[in-house]
Amino acid sequence: MRPSSATIRALLLGLATVLLLSASARAAEVRVMISGGLAPAFNALVPEYEKQTGNKVLVAYGPSMGTTVDAIPVRLERGEPTDVLIMVGFALADLAKKGKVVPDSQVNLVKSPIGVAVKAGAPKPDISSADALKRALLDAKTVAYSDSASGVYISTEMFKKLGIDEEMKGKARQIPATPVGEIVAKGEAEIGFQQISELKPVAGIEIVGPVPAELQKITVYSAGIATVSKEPEAGKALIRFLGSQAAREEIVKSGMEPILPGTN
Repeated sequence: MRPSSATIRALLLGLATVLLLSASARAAEVRVMISGGLAPAFNALVPEYEKQTGNKVLVAYGPSMGTTVDAIPVRLERGEPTDVLIMVGFALADLAKKGKVVPDSQVNLVKSPIGVAVKAGAPKPDISSADALKRALLDAKTVAYSDSASGVYISTEMFKKLGIDEEMKGKARQIPATPVGEIVAKGEAEIGFQQISELKPVAGIEIVGPVPAELQKITVYSAGIATVSKEPEAGKALIRFLGSQAAREEIVKSGMEPILPGTN
């Protein structure tokens, strides 16, 4: 006896329900802590990852270092849950030494250069060489830099290389947590330094260009699996996606250089 159409519909409905429940069971909530440099590209790429995998990404933002309440090391210390950490490479490696990152899970994703910004409409200083940038900094009344990797370099190394460390002490300041571009847009600093990828999304500023090659400090952003992760496989899938060809266009558009698997 052939099954009735009602029976067939019931079987199909049951099969669809089983498949839906199975997909729901496989879907995961992937918690990510990410610092500013890679965040714009990451935010643009997340919908495609979620579409491909069915997983949901939950994001917490904060600097790779420092002692602000949102800094990633501080978040980890107070026990916030996370699966994936995306941050400055050497800071991630430091967390691995402290047992916060699964050994050998660190993957280098992008290279990010430091840029120089001024308020929209303001004269753009000459930064074509180290000497030109030095003159621009000496002429500026106020300078701002971030509290993450680029700012640490600017304040502890670049000013010294230019021989203006003492001159900068009175007019250059570190900006904790807030994007440097926002400070420049408000007119609270004439010149701002931060990763180009972090300057690009800010309205009201103009990016003059990257720091001259002889002074440039490339920051590597990496990803790793947190030792407290409850979804390590979904986290690994996210990291693979960020390092794939599918993510390349968005990463380049944000002002960074993708790092091919197996290279530095």
